[in-house]
Amino acid sequence: MRKLLCLVLISCVLPLWAAAGERDFRLNAPKALVESGVLQHLLPRFSLKTQIRVAVVGDEAEVVLTPEGDGVAVFSGAGATWYMRVTPGHVGAERFAEWMISEVGQRTVTSYTVDGVQPFTLPAAEAETRVAETYEGDAAQGLKLSNVHCGRCHVVSEANRMNAIGSTPSFHVLRSLGDWDSRFRAFFALNPHPAFTQVQDVTEPFPINRPSPIAPVEITLEDLDAILAYVSRLEPANLGAPIQHQ
Repeated sequence: MRKLLCLVLISCVLPLWAAAGERDFRLNAPKALVESGVLQHLLPRFSLKTQIRVAVVGDEAEVVLTPEGDGVAVFSGAGATWYMRVTPGHVGAERFAEWMISEVGQRTVTSYTVDGVQPFTLPAAEAETRVAETYEGDAAQGLKLSNVHCGRCHVVSEANRMNAIGSTPSFHVLRSLGDWDSRFRAFFALNPHPAFTQVQDVTEPFPINRPSPIAPVEITLEDLDAILAYVSRLEPANLGAPIQHQ
């Protein structure tokens, strides 16, 4: 009976361990940032809150912190403003991104001190004004197409908020990325889309022995222009709002 009870307990706990492991992720950061000590301050507090483990690496990773202006600005210090890039669809990495730009995460950044000095601050708003690119597609048609083709996985509007897959980024989150338009233009070449997407006059037909595993997404370049026009009009998710002090 005791052995049976142990087996039952193990069978219950193992799925939880597996689920936690699937949320763990790697973080790539330059040596200067690692040596500053800020990550040793941030990551344990994030892991304690979420039970998600983070491995700091120097190569391919699900989260990248870089001094290059590509991504979301999360803090300034160690001679640079640091930007965060996140692999869309990875639950743990996206949870970290949400935490970093939350009031708790930003307060954790500013609470880090060395010998009584605060070496990292929140990023100042960029003064540079960027010329907005115009998208000539039919935005209203883009909304309809997005709901039909993309809404089975992504939240594309309030209308499908309860029907999407929770682990995929919403269109508002994708819109906040610096390269959002490039991602949408080439979405059919980015996993997992090639397995079930056909763009007229662009993609090769599915091999006879490997048909689409689900109902295929079949669109034209004109459809894609309409989707881009719709997404360009979306309000980007607020991934870097400054802390509001009471």
